[in-house]
Amino acid sequence: MPEPLHSPGTTDSVWSRGAGTLASFAAVESVLAASSCCLPVLPFMTAAGLAGGSALLPAAKPYLLAGAVLLIAFGFSQARRARNCRRQPSLISSVLLWVSAGFVFLSIFLPQVMANAAAHLLAR
Repeated sequence: MPEPLHSPGTTDSVWSRGAGTLASFAAVESVLAASSCCLPVLPFMTAAGLAGGSALLPAAKPYLLAGAVLLIAFGFSQARRARNCRRQPSLISSVLLWVSAGFVFLSIFLPQVMANAAAHLLAR
């Protein structure tokens, strides 16, 4: 008769000796091995998704910029409202608001500067 994995009188079991950890690593390894045939497809799917997004975004640009201006204006109104209630906004939120406003300003009035900066950062 085979010996039980965990007898009632002992505290030592198969799982406490590291077999559980070994089984977990084996499961992860088997998933990686099984998906290795599909991994080369991932860059092509990403490229197709980005190409579709780049075709859609120019048409949505005016709406996205209008939404950005409205949200920046809402942020400034909330900051002013907080000051009127004698609460100071945190330094981080103020800096982020002004930096966001700067990016939106550049995107609206100097779009080529933003495009060149993005191309320079992505070319690295």
